[in-house]
Amino acid sequence: MRNSNRQWILKKRPVGDIKPGDLELVESPIPVPGPGEILVRTVYLSLDPTNRIWMSDMEQYMPPVELGEVMRGGTLSVVEQSNNPDFKPGDVVNTFTGWQEYAAVPMAQKMPPGVPLPAYMSVLGATGATAYFGLLDLGKPQPGETVVVSAAAGAVGSIVGQIAKLKGCRVVGIAGSDEKCRHLVKDFGFDACINYKTEKDMRAALKRECPNGIDIDFENAGGAILDAVMDNLAMKARIVLCGMISQYNATGQMAGTNITNILMKRARIEGFIIIDYLPRFGEFIAEMAPWVMQGKIKYDTTIVKGIESALPSLDMLFTGKNTGKLLIQVSDEPK
Repeated sequence: MRNSNRQWILKKRPVGDIKPGDLELVESPIPVPGPGEILVRTVYLSLDPTNRIWMSDMEQYMPPVELGEVMRGGTLSVVEQSNNPDFKPGDVVNTFTGWQEYAAVPMAQKMPPGVPLPAYMSVLGATGATAYFGLLDLGKPQPGETVVVSAAAGAVGSIVGQIAKLKGCRVVGIAGSDEKCRHLVKDFGFDACINYKTEKDMRAALKRECPNGIDIDFENAGGAILDAVMDNLAMKARIVLCGMISQYNATGQMAGTNITNILMKRARIEGFIIIDYLPRFGEFIAEMAPWVMQGKIKYDTTIVKGIESALPSLDMLFTGKNTGKLLIQVSDEPK
């Protein structure tokens, strides 16, 4: 074990893009577990677009991270010391202890063996559950329908497209490079993919790939991409609003979208936050785990090593430099 605990502390509320100095990497003593507590060492830290939202003092689905606090984040950890008879050193647990190397907690969710640990932070974690419940509960896909997925090479979007294919849909992804588009079509089974960075007219591109209109839009990007989707909706379309990553670093009011077609096509748009579905997590695992084990659902991870890499790596989510789930490997996996 290290003799200190490195932590990323929120020092300033970012304005626009996150800048050096908005967070600070500090060292503190490793916590001592109290009665009934366990000391956990972070193995993997999840980086997510919502990290940017949590840094801002704005209305959101959780209280913002306060200045001076450890940056919030999902983690996968290993038990180092235990004062709780339900846990022993070496147990792998799902935690939410943030951007730090160690934490003392009273309880955690044990992870069963037999699955690569990054899977618990991606396809079998909150990422996979977001794709699963967002598409199936809100989108309600039917065979033969057309599903469009923005940020399709990302952690959530790449899984959404594969589930939609399992449900018999035509799937059109939107991604930021020819290589990502090729990967989605060749390796993940998407029917088509549009490179929004090189396509001159997104409305025309969606019309070309979705000639009968868009039945379901799983929206992760917002902004100009959502505007183009709105102009290509099919009758009774469903828009699952999971994220708007193109807007998170904007200063001032987020860009608006013309919602006229919601009326004209009798469409439905609904916001979606995965924490609302935590009580149904077992239902998700029961169906998703066999899909993963049978190779029906594949997943990508981009792993960067070292807690010191957390802040510099977060920008990868906004520049598209990652593919699939972005993780920081804070320490070695248990042997």
